[in-house]
Amino acid sequence: MTVKITGIGSYIPEIKVTNTEFDKHVFLNEDGTPFGYANDVVIGKFKNITGIEERRYVDETLVSSEIGYLAAQKAIENANIEPEEIDYIIFAHNFGDVKKGAVQSDLLPSLATRVKKQLRIQNPKCVAFDILFGCPGWIEGVQIANAFIKSGMAKKCLVIGAETLSRVVDDHDRDSMIYSDGAGASIIEASDNEEGILAYESATFAYDEADYLFFGKSFDQEANPDIRYIKMFGRKIYEFALKEVPKAMKECMDKSGIEIGQLKKILIHQANEKMDEAIIQRFYKLYDRSVPENIMPMSISYLGNSSVATVPTLYDLLINGQIEDHELNKGDVIMFASVGAGMNINAIVYRY
Repeated sequence: MTVKITGIGSYIPEIKVTNTEFDKHVFLNEDGTPFGYANDVVIGKFKNITGIEERRYVDETLVSSEIGYLAAQKAIENANIEPEEIDYIIFAHNFGDVKKGAVQSDLLPSLATRVKKQLRIQNPKCVAFDILFGCPGWIEGVQIANAFIKSGMAKKCLVIGAETLSRVVDDHDRDSMIYSDGAGASIIEASDNEEGILAYESATFAYDEADYLFFGKSFDQEANPDIRYIKMFGRKIYEFALKEVPKAMKECMDKSGIEIGQLKKILIHQANEKMDEAIIQRFYKLYDRSVPENIMPMSISYLGNSSVATVPTLYDLLINGQIEDHELNKGDVIMFASVGAGMNINAIVYRY
């Protein structure tokens, strides 16, 4: 028995925010001093490094649990099941529901419970819970669902990854341009054929790395210091990711028993275009191979970094023919991989 994704869906917000819209921002250093470069220079360097030209934000009426629900509806329909058949709802996020203008996140009840209510599921044995695992949260949720199904605890699981990072960014921090909003959802079930999860790898590096991503005060020294925003040590994350992610991907690939030449696509967390390209290059270097053409579909240039939503959204776009010059055929072997706050890393080798 294998475990496979039988339904996929995503919610891509309608509000497009281009790089030029950051031209009026007052970017500051951590100590509150002026950044030292004109905004057009900052934006140009940002585009060259990250590959991001625009990102998506939710409108002011929506929060993470609601866009997670919208993606879940699509996944359930795609899997051709009824909501009442679901045994577990696993919702991966980082900041809960943050309303427009709010200074607190809302985590009670859990976002998974809120989705269960919106789906009108009456069965109390459909267990709903959240996981906080940084950007790799959706992949980790799929691994949890895999374990539940293989152990006999579940037959069908709904795994959601959703985030509204636009609500937790510091407008005075140039890193705010990276983040976006979105949601992806999947139905996970047992399979009697060879399709599905072939191997997985997961790890948390916390001894020195736990605080590479954190909640911190605004760079504006006059802002309320008790209101916190997503912050990161970008260089440390970049160096960590290039060192550790390729190794985890190789360990996962080797576990699968699949020869590296059979790998058709790598769906990696859409964090930073240059970083993702460097990770893939180092991964193939571990096998003494060059990177195959068209191995890595990307959506970051127009969707930005929506954290836990990037990988399931990318998968949804890929299998529905919405990524130019990329396609999947039945039997193709692909890899999901991610890195994020924790610092957490994970990967799955999967036969489509």
